[in-house]
Amino acid sequence: MNQKRKKVVVVGAGITGLSAAFYLNKTVKTHNLPVDITLVEASPRLGGKIQTEYRNGFVIEKGPDSFLERKISATELIHDVGLESNLVKNASDKVYVLVKDRMHEMPEGAIMGIPTQLGSFMKTGLFSVQGKLRATCDFIIPRSKDAGDQSVGHFIRRRLGDEVAENLVEPLLSGIFIGDIDQLSLMSTFPQFYHAECEHRSIIRGLKKLTKSHSKNQLTSKNQGVFLTLKEGLQSLVDAIEEKLKSISIVTGTMVTEINEIAGQYELSLNNNEVMQADSIVLALPHLALTGLFPEKEYIKEFKQVPATTVATVVLAFDEDEVRNIDNGAGFVVSRHSDYTITACTWTHKKWPHTAPPGKALLRCYVGRTGEETVVDLSDAEIEEIVLADLKATLNIEAKPDFAIVTRWIEAFPQYTVGHQARLENFRAQLGQDLPGVFVAGSSFDGIGLPDCITHGRKVADQVLDYFKYK
Repeated sequence: MNQKRKKVVVVGAGITGLSAAFYLNKTVKTHNLPVDITLVEASPRLGGKIQTEYRNGFVIEKGPDSFLERKISATELIHDVGLESNLVKNASDKVYVLVKDRMHEMPEGAIMGIPTQLGSFMKTGLFSVQGKLRATCDFIIPRSKDAGDQSVGHFIRRRLGDEVAENLVEPLLSGIFIGDIDQLSLMSTFPQFYHAECEHRSIIRGLKKLTKSHSKNQLTSKNQGVFLTLKEGLQSLVDAIEEKLKSISIVTGTMVTEINEIAGQYELSLNNNEVMQADSIVLALPHLALTGLFPEKEYIKEFKQVPATTVATVVLAFDEDEVRNIDNGAGFVVSRHSDYTITACTWTHKKWPHTAPPGKALLRCYVGRTGEETVVDLSDAEIEEIVLADLKATLNIEAKPDFAIVTRWIEAFPQYTVGHQARLENFRAQLGQDLPGVFVAGSSFDGIGLPDCITHGRKVADQVLDYFKYK
């Protein structure tokens, strides 16, 4: 083994960069490898979108609040940093869909909006008789002959009809990807839908067969609603990782402005006029931040064209008796066929009882979506007023909140439009040839959920060691 020490710089300390640094450092320490690691973050804090605020006994998540149990990379990381005893499951998973002015309970057995229990599906008021009959045509419609990528909306409309797409699938998926299902890539978001059609012709029949699987890695009706979080908030995960990274160099409040290859190494120019040297670089950055680092690389600059959605979250605290119309459900999502600004509302104190003191209620509402982002430009007071008007109309909440916290996420949700996977493969192939030892990962590329980011942070750590031939 070549014992010359290697230098790795991880740029970006969101959950992807933290995971990459953590697992890279863990392997280096375990095998006593000659590798020095530096983590560089532009903001003064680590964690990226993970932001937990503690106020008056409330545990308030400004960014992600949980993750799916069946995606095990997050629980593995939590175990690796010693926080497994702090894991809690959601206390409620009953979700409603607001269509026009009526709340409808999610049909039992629906997997991301795809019905797998026809009895429950036929009883719901979400769809007209014609809409229900159209959905059952899935059993006779032939497989698509198109082997290329397509939009989620096109796929769902072809198999199940417009009503299922617009009243059920779209509100659910837009809550996850903050995007337009008629633009989102099927193969980059829900390839299992495509594979269900390929293997079973009917997507209903195909996903129903998945419900018989006992693997946590499968999308099943049994485990799809099981979410996990940490009692002290997801910020505690960031803090635990940071504690485990004390042996590496962590630089915060410093931005990488440009990267150049010089004599087989890389020079990273920083906004404090310093320069770092690296043998390998992990870029765990949003795609819009990535494009400016290589001003001469046209194939990297093309990522500027990838759209990203802006949204805001509004957290409101009440006395529990002021929100009497809230049952033990987890909240509701809103169909586009409804005259409301909010796109979803989580009844956080019901879904996660540990987040609110006894006798208190905590609601989290979302505003902004693709094509409807201007509301985020309003003042905090104006956004709060709009949200309270919607809560009065939907849940008959008349009270003013004890407090409200508005958090804006500007161009924070990249859109995996049709063809994303092919573009990404081409980009990585060019990057590997042109800039060997430079790797990219993060929500702009391989999945927006916490487990997806952790998975690819861990994967890119392995790629660095493979590049050094240390594996």
